[in-house]
Amino acid sequence: MNRLLSWRGHPFLALPARLYLAAIFLIACWHKLLDPQAFALDIATYQILPTSLVNLMAIVLPWLELVTAAMLLSGLRVRAASLLIAGMMAMFLIAILIALGRGLEMSCGCFASQGAAEDPISWKTVVRDGVWLLLALYVLVFDSRPLGIERLVSAVRRRAAQE
Repeated sequence: MNRLLSWRGHPFLALPARLYLAAIFLIACWHKLLDPQAFALDIATYQILPTSLVNLMAIVLPWLELVTAAMLLSGLRVRAASLLIAGMMAMFLIAILIALGRGLEMSCGCFASQGAAEDPISWKTVVRDGVWLLLALYVLVFDSRPLGIERLVSAVRRRAAQE
């Protein structure tokens, strides 16, 4: 197990995984930031949150998605960002599973508020989100020295300390 964790190839596999997740979350937050009212309707359709929390979630979640995507892109606090993304993916999966269990025919709300006819939740959505959860967990566990700003800053600090 120690050998697997210390394999030098992880940062090079984790980088495309990080960039892919960042792109997904940037795309996902875009419509939510532009139209929080439509996103609030998507959230309310899941019938999980109390009505009093729907608007707060519709405002906060897209910004959290944007910040975590930026962190993954830049290589800044990658483990924290991947933990947040894994948590969001777990939350999204649970919400979709609850909606499917209730037999709701609705839009996922993930990338656009297009309605159930154009963006329906399904078992494909569950599999897709499950794969993204696994990618986030891979980055969290195996990308201990991520390529990016943090690695660059620590290299500069080490050089300065040696001088």
